[in-house]
Amino acid sequence: MLKDVFFTHIESQHKSQLPFVAYRKPNETIVKAVLQNDTELHIVDDFTESGFIYAPYDSENDTIIFPSEMSKTLTSEIKVSSDTKLKKTLESDTENPHEQYIELVQKGIESIINNQFKKVVLSRVEAVTISEVNPIAIFKSLLNRYQTAFVYIWYHPKVGLWLGATPETLLHIEGQRFKTMALAGTQPYVNTTKVEWDIKNIEEQQVVTDFIKKELAPYTNELITMPAQTIKAGQLLHLQSKISGTLRVKRLRDIIFALHPTPAVCGLPKKEAKDFIKFNENYDREFYTGFLGELNIKTSKTRNTNRRNVENNAYATVKNSSQLYVNLRCMQIKNQQALIYVGGGITKDSKPQLEWEETVNKKQTIGSVL
Repeated sequence: MLKDVFFTHIESQHKSQLPFVAYRKPNETIVKAVLQNDTELHIVDDFTESGFIYAPYDSENDTIIFPSEMSKTLTSEIKVSSDTKLKKTLESDTENPHEQYIELVQKGIESIINNQFKKVVLSRVEAVTISEVNPIAIFKSLLNRYQTAFVYIWYHPKVGLWLGATPETLLHIEGQRFKTMALAGTQPYVNTTKVEWDIKNIEEQQVVTDFIKKELAPYTNELITMPAQTIKAGQLLHLQSKISGTLRVKRLRDIIFALHPTPAVCGLPKKEAKDFIKFNENYDREFYTGFLGELNIKTSKTRNTNRRNVENNAYATVKNSSQLYVNLRCMQIKNQQALIYVGGGITKDSKPQLEWEETVNKKQTIGSVL
């Protein structure tokens, strides 16, 4: 019953053309919704605000926020059934995507060989016609299929409608403690996570790890990096290193943009890779490879979870919590089409055809719910 009421609320919000986001964090059963009470486009100023934010890839563009004080929050516990079967291959409306991407990757490899940068992440967008657009149904399918991902549907009448199921954390902060991850390297999942990784993927993931450690060092008292492990995200495998520690300072804006965009979505060195992407991808990523999530939400924790223990419960601590995710495995619904965004990390050891196949696998991961 609660589940039905929850989806009725977000369907009503969408039909009324009012801004909203509904989402579920990785490995949780609680689904949340933030429903903004007007159509105003609210912009983040200095990241001291509280609410749900949606940030573009280009850090020079505005980050949008659904402010806590101007929104209603709903929660519901939803149990889902595992559903990982891929549907038929999606028919693309994009002209010659294979040739265009192969050419782009080859140009990236040549630039790396010529020492312009060490790594660049190159992406593409494919349009797929969908006869019946039911975004809430797509969101439900994502919830069913990707229980270990951050799954969301986001809408603003002045911006558009986006959905996604991302496996990557940008930054979690609670009080002075923080967590992040270095996620890179990709191969198809074939019934096991016990796989071998080639040197290209290992080096690609290590580049991301080293970058994050270097960028966070000025802001931290303690930095702990775990060894890389293989993780499953949908029908793909990635290499992930968990990174955590304590912050020396809490200028959240500075910390976020020290990381964003990471080499996992841009490249290294950042400026040179970003310039190459700008002049060669030939499309606007918009919010793909940006970030999204809860900003400065107050959380309360008690010493004892036993409600009868009134004395200990009186010592509850209230902390600011921010949980931000990189906007990967996402799509935009626009004009009876799903625009599916995919990409991959390019190094000197990349093989253009294999890079193309990686993007095809990623496209199926998110597009299989259509």
